[in-house]
Amino acid sequence: MTTAPILTNKKYDQPSVFDPANLLREARRQKGVPAGEVPEICVLDPDGDLFRYLRNSGTGTLNPYWACYHTELYDFHNNGLHIGVLGCAVGASFAVLVAEELFASGCRLLISITSAGQIVRVRKPPYFILIDRALRDEGTSYHYLPPAQYSHIQPDLLARLSSAFTDNLVVEQGGVWTTDAPFRETEEAIALARDENLFAVEMEAAALYAFAEACNKSIVCFAHVTNQMGTILNDFEKGESDGNAAVLQLVSAVARKWKVTNCEK
Repeated sequence: MTTAPILTNKKYDQPSVFDPANLLREARRQKGVPAGEVPEICVLDPDGDLFRYLRNSGTGTLNPYWACYHTELYDFHNNGLHIGVLGCAVGASFAVLVAEELFASGCRLLISITSAGQIVRVRKPPYFILIDRALRDEGTSYHYLPPAQYSHIQPDLLARLSSAFTDNLVVEQGGVWTTDAPFRETEEAIALARDENLFAVEMEAAALYAFAEACNKSIVCFAHVTNQMGTILNDFEKGESDGNAAVLQLVSAVARKWKVTNCEK
């Protein structure tokens, strides 16, 4: 049996020749982007609802220092917090590409909040899951960590967030299945995920956590469970204001807890 190329010739202790800082250097030169840093707290918003709200409402401002070829970053201020939001980076490889660039640009905490399909019913959607482990059914994580079934949130970061959420913000904690192929979620695959007690399926967490572990970065991933994979009518509803009010409350809680615990260190 031939081993898949994605599992061969990986040297996890060797640095990459292609460095995000070098890419950004050339992007700044070509695009005329001035030197500067992005906010230390950034949000990945694969669905783009929060990103579009900040852009279209004028609540956010385009970050002048973000030099990525593929995306835009919008900044907003909320009760003393300065946060950057990047939209529509869907899937493991795209999410990690921009995560690498964000950390090379001054980010210190990355919060990913992605829509997810319910596998194990925890409560009625929509609700949030703080992802503590993610099944590595995608390709990107295998370039950062040796083969294993799961990647995990950094234990120190998980401990720091343990008391971040109030009674007004219900957040479950558990595992998810990260896939590269959402339209190949077969009955058998879903049954396996359910047997593993994985609450939901999404497309980024396993790769982001692998990158975080390999490169010692602070990343926390949330699944916003909004659907049952289109198997019922009136699915994919996020609630009030496309879920933006709840997402902003979640981001604020995480950011404040992270900043407070940084000051305590």
